[in-house]
Order: sequence, then C-alpha cells, then structure tokens
Amino acid sequence: MQRQTFSLLAGGTAVALALAVTAGPQPTAGAVDGEVQHPVFVDGQAQPVYTDSASWIREEGWAIADVDSDGDGAPDRIHFDITRPAETEEGVKLPVLMEASPYYAGGNDVVNHDVHHELWEPGKPGRPDRDGVRRSDVGPSIISNSMVNTWVPRGFAVMHVESVGTGESEGCPTIGGPEETAAVKAVIDWVGGRARAVDADGAPLRADWTTTQVGMMGTSYNGTLPNAVASTGVPNLKAIVPVSAIDNWYDYYRADGAVVAPGGYQGEDEDVLFDYVYTRADREICKPVRAQIARDQDRTTGDHSPFWSKRNYLKDARKVRAAVFVVHGLQDNNVKTRQAAEWYAAVSRRVPHRIYWHQGGHGGAAPATDLNKWFTHFLFDVDNDAETAPHAIIEREDGNDVTYADWPVPGSGDVVLRGSAPGDDATGDLSTVRGHGRSSYATFSDIPTQTVEDLVESGSSEHGLVFTSAPLTGSLHLSGTPTAELRFSLGQGAANVTVGVVDIAPDGSVARVISEGWRDPQNRRRIDRTLRVRPGQAYAMDVTLQANDYVFAPGHRVGVVVMQSELDYTILPPAGNELTLDMSRTTFGLPFVGGPEAFLDATR
Repeated sequence: MQRQTFSLLAGGTAVALALAVTAGPQPTAGAVDGEVQHPVFVDGQAQPVYTDSASWIREEGWAIADVDSDGDGAPDRIHFDITRPAETEEGVKLPVLMEASPYYAGGNDVVNHDVHHELWEPGKPGRPDRDGVRRSDVGPSIISNSMVNTWVPRGFAVMHVESVGTGESEGCPTIGGPEETAAVKAVIDWVGGRARAVDADGAPLRADWTTTQVGMMGTSYNGTLPNAVASTGVPNLKAIVPVSAIDNWYDYYRADGAVVAPGGYQGEDEDVLFDYVYTRADREICKPVRAQIARDQDRTTGDHSPFWSKRNYLKDARKVRAAVFVVHGLQDNNVKTRQAAEWYAAVSRRVPHRIYWHQGGHGGAAPATDLNKWFTHFLFDVDNDAETAPHAIIEREDGNDVTYADWPVPGSGDVVLRGSAPGDDATGDLSTVRGHGRSSYATFSDIPTQTVEDLVESGSSEHGLVFTSAPLTGSLHLSGTPTAELRFSLGQGAANVTVGVVDIAPDGSVARVISEGWRDPQNRRRIDRTLRVRPGQAYAMDVTLQANDYVFAPGHRVGVVVMQSELDYTILPPAGNELTLDMSRTTFGLPFVGGPEAFLDATR
C-alpha cells in the first residue's frame, strides 16, 4: 500500500473551493487611491480584494513546541509557512486559516501487515533525500499552495504546518498521539502570542500582522489535526472544518476488539502509517518511537488500552471552544462515518456546530457559500447566518442538498427488527415480529473471501445470513446509527462477527451497502478485556454499525446481513468456523425517520 500524498488527498479540495468560491458575488468597490485595502464583505461573505499575488508576503518559521518527541533533549521545532497580503505590513491585521499535515513532504513506500492468519485465542500459542540544513539565503521554503489562491485574496493569512517528524519539522510522528497535537498547537500558540518561533537563521519571529484568530481546515489526516488541537481548548482557535476526519484512532484501526482496516488499506496500522509519514531527514532518531508504537498498538488481541485512549479526542470534547463544521462522505469507508457522527454529537452540546453529509466517499467539501460564511463569521466577527442556519445539510441521493434542523434528522427513532431463518430462497424475513413458525436457529460457516455485497448476491446462506423486508410501497428514510443485539454460539474459540445493512434493488442486486459493523466475540463485554469463548456456548453481544443517512426508494428492500470475516476489513482466518445464530433472541435496531410507524407503513 502507498497512501496518496497531500497534494492528492486535500489539494483537489482546495482547487474545487477556489473555483466555487470565486464564482460568488464580487465587491462593488475597492480601496480609494492612497488608502490601504481592508477586507470587504458582501452578503456575509469575504470577497477577493487582495488579488495581486505578486505582492503577497511569503515566509517560513519554526515554532518551539513544548514537547520533545524524539528524546534528543531539546524542544521539537515545528516548520510552518505563511502567505499573507502585503497590506499586513501597512497595519491591516488579518486572521489565519491553517492547514496542518504529515503529507506535505510526500510519503515512503511501505508494506502492510499480512491479514491471512488464524485469529488469536487466549492461551493458544500460536521521498528524495535532504541534508537537513536550512539556509536563509535561498528564500523561504514553501510547504504548499493549498488554500492560498482561494483565501488570501479574501483577507485570510494562510499557514501550512508540517506535522511533527515530517518534512522540515523535528520530532517523531506519533500517529494521533498527544505529541503530535502539542506540535500543531504550538504554532497556534505562536500566532496568539503565547509561544516562540524562529526563522531560518534562528532569529525570533513575531506574528504582529494578525488578529490572532485562527481557523483550521483539512481532509483526512489534515482534518484530524483540527479535531485534535481543538480538543485541547486552545483559546484562539475559533473555527474548524474537519473533512473526513478521525476523532478516535482506535475506531480507525479497530472495531470493538476486532482488528479492522480502513477501507482500501487492508493490513494497515499505526506502525505502517508511521513508516509512510516519517519523512524528516534524520532516519535513525525515531526508531525507538516506531518500535514502541508497534508494540502498543496490539494487533494480537485488538483490545483497547491507554495507548488508544491517548488518541481519542472524544474524551476531551468538553474542552473544545472552536465552532465545528463537520464534513463527511456517506460512502466513506476509509475514515468511516461513525467518526463524524460521534464527533458531531459530542461537540454539538457545547459549541456552534454544523454538519454536511455528501454522497461521496473519502474527501469532498462543504458548500462554498456555507464555508465562506463559516470562516467569515467566526474569524472576522461578521454577522451572517453561520450560527442560525439549519445545523444539517445532506446531499440527497439525487444530488440535491437538503437542510434539516439537526442530525440525526429529528423524528428518527430505532425500529426493532427481527429476522427469521432463511427459506428456500436463501433469505430470511426482516420484520417487527418474530419468525413465522420457522426454526429460530441458523448455522453458517466462515469464508475469508467474501464481502457483504458478495454474500447478498450469492443467493446462498452457506456463509452468512441475509434478512430482507418486504418490497417498500413508499420511501423510507434511515438517519442515525444502526445497532444489533446478537445471540449466537461458535464452533471455535475465536471469530470475527460482521453485521451489515444494505439496500436491495428490485432485481436482487445490492443498490448500496449502507452500513457495516464488526466485533470480536472475545470482547463481547468490554473492548479493553479479552474473555475466552467456549465453542458451543451461547453468548449475547451487541454490535454498533457505521452511521448513515439514506432514503430507500419504493420497490427496494431493506436488508440486514450477519456474517463472519469480511474481505475488505477484517483479519482473514482459514475458512470453516461455524456460527449458529439464535434469531429468537437477536434483534436489529435501525433508526428510521418516523420510527416504527414509518417502517410499517412502507412495508405494508
């Protein structure tokens, strides 16, 4: 696996925004001759008035972080660049829009972990080289041009920050760890006058051109860092827009005890991502940090631990002061949707908030007008509807954006559904009532070569169970996080358990895999403790699936899948382990707008 570099992951977003935002209303007048140009706002949006890019000031520096992640006895120095209008040298003070990233210097070739092996049971054995020297006489090192052409003309100074241990920054990557957060925070502290920074010659740098107000935005890892820094409560970080961002690294590489990959990167883990982003010139100093990460991530049991707790920003959501505009793709299988849903729920109790769900996968961008208003309001204190507009925007299945008062959509409620044993057509019924006189038990064997979609379209219950509703007579809107309560026994002492929700088209094909969830039966009670599984003994276990917002069309069917290993995500043990599901004591909770009544109306 080789991850995309920053220019591919997030640069495209910047280009799209540049095109979209530039199309907005233009200022009717500029500065009077002889006067200094100040920012201009029309309809609550910042306008492009600093358009002479040749006059922009570009500089670089290193913030002195209050952390020594490489253990060399000196504080880590964190590299950043700045692009700002020339008018900031004439007394105009502007806010900062910042993007921090571990990807600016590219990435290294890496090898992922092998996932084709037995599952563990308790007690069972079983980039171009750089010389690292900075020279002031060669001019500033420009880290990136991302966001510059969009936002500098509108009166924002743009800063890029190279994450700890990457590019020209010192220290070591910690992949979501507190050292990484502290490094980026140091740059924001410098903007706010609370930390030191130096230029290439070691001379002090002052941010006397800024209002000290900072906004952060980025995609993927670049969107995760705003979440991390916001969770520290740093006072001059006023607004963030995390796109496809992580708030809990355990849920990125694990799922309730199961080792689960980010979509498209089967076998990746913290140590692999470390190898990819470790691009500082010194190739030796961070080896001990890398070794510690490899030990502490624990791919053997998948258990939660203090290592993962340090990488969970949700636990510090109460400290967030910045306004949060979450952006996420409803089909993002890399940074899965549960990340956005839980972060939004956590911060919405405390700070101004919005969420935009789009129909794409990893990446994407908020509507340009809403994005401009967001940063204009919180960084310039311009009165607009950033705080009064509906909290949720959802790109619907037809491509149109629809606003809702909040998310999950008000009026959504869990509908408790039950499955009956598969009949001759290899699928069981999915309804609000128990099985119609059929056996309440069904057994299937594991196979490590199938996906949820493969199982549904196989027409067989040999390697998993598929339960379907009656064809819908009307549309049915799912909004929220599906869950499952399972009762089952296993033929062996270790297994993966996968539950999925799918939209089944009238011809029996899968229109969309809406949600999946995974759990390790050894972690059926607690994700931080492994419990032995005894073959043949029945166990109860809940599974939390990924959040989603989806409208089933008339004529389609709601489908729920129960299987074991999943080709794209889980460890892939040898085939053959049997799972017997007790359907009389198994339920699925699907959050439909309108609750049980809406489901019953649509399935009559």
